[in-house]
Amino acid sequence: MSTPAGEFSFSIERVEGYQFRVKFDKPELGELVIDEPPPLGRSAGPNPSRLLASAAAGCLCASLVFCLEKARVPIKKLSAEVWVQSVRNERGRLRIGRLTVTLRPELEPEAIERAQRCRELFEDFCVVTQSIRQGIPVDVRVEGLEET
Repeated sequence: MSTPAGEFSFSIERVEGYQFRVKFDKPELGELVIDEPPPLGRSAGPNPSRLLASAAAGCLCASLVFCLEKARVPIKKLSAEVWVQSVRNERGRLRIGRLTVTLRPELEPEAIERAQRCRELFEDFCVVTQSIRQGIPVDVRVEGLEET
């Protein structure tokens, strides 16, 4: 790949069944419980597929906010919806086949033109999405900011 730019680590330990506790490298981040849905687990927390999808969406939201702030575009509100499609590969194993992330920024009408440049740029700065795109198609939509 390239020259390392940083690193982090954390630990995961099994609680019971398919439930695991994630302990992050910064105590202020707290712990996270992950679990598989039934019939394997009890859905005591999000499963790894949901975490992957939420990581991509969260990263896209942060990248868009960063770009809009740099462009001095005030953001009234930002929300996102994530759709995940599971597929089976040639061996019958479940895989994430596609993610669709729809971002919904609420901007002042007079700021939309200034925000268009961000539509062209922000995805490239999302570490998570660009990393997983090498294996999973990720569609991104930004309502109100159509690609030019």
